[in-house]
Amino acid sequence: MQATLEIRPQEAQINAGLLARDEEARPVIELEQVHKIYTMGDVEVHALRGISLTIREGEFVAIMGTSGSGKSTMMNIIGCLDHPTKGRYVLDGEDVSEMSKDERADIRSQKLGFVFQGFNLLSRTSALENVELPMLYAGVDAAERHSRSMEALRSVGLSGREHNHPNQLSGGQQQRVAIARSLVNRPALILADEPTGNLDSRTSIEVMEIFQKLNRERGITLVLVTHEHDIAEYADRVVVFKDGRIKEDYRIENPRDASEELRLLPDVEQDED
Repeated sequence: MQATLEIRPQEAQINAGLLARDEEARPVIELEQVHKIYTMGDVEVHALRGISLTIREGEFVAIMGTSGSGKSTMMNIIGCLDHPTKGRYVLDGEDVSEMSKDERADIRSQKLGFVFQGFNLLSRTSALENVELPMLYAGVDAAERHSRSMEALRSVGLSGREHNHPNQLSGGQQQRVAIARSLVNRPALILADEPTGNLDSRTSIEVMEIFQKLNRERGITLVLVTHEHDIAEYADRVVVFKDGRIKEDYRIENPRDASEELRLLPDVEQDED
């Protein structure tokens, strides 16, 4: 039975559909002539070659590209896991280009939420405790951690599953826990790296429904890395990388609607007959 996603409209912070088309919306990501060069012995590898990119508040952006295109390097820089060799990166109004590793770690905990292909949940820890972890590192008190975690799990349709461990959850439910975990520190941006890569088709649509509702109803800015064209079609904008440069950057005028697609699918029980 498909879980119901509950995101209350009155909690909406921004009308993301309008923001995505509003050139005056506040920039969350500003990259200016970003280069990344790796030195391997006597050889220099130019992973990024002068990337300039702006992503504004309320956008849902899919980043695509083949292996070696530079998209993973770009995500590492956007996620403050690495820094540019040259160029400027401003995240939510703060220039992080020259920050130290410790300073970047602080920025990650304050401004970024991550969702990974492999879920990255602690196996001996309940869903609730997994969701609480980012707040534990951020020094949030116990009562607030519990309240925020319960609300985040409710918002992704996991009420009643708070005390289940990962091995008691399906792949889709584990990814919902990971999404809830990405929300609790109220980040400026959620980065999702191949979030449907380990999921079947139906569960992938369910996960994309969550992302679309978070974006459209709560105005959360989302950047999703995927190699799947059909998954990119749920976003409002697609940026394609090739050879360390942006090859294409275009808007999708009529994104796929995950909620509508799920409504038209047969029940799981019917699939199994």
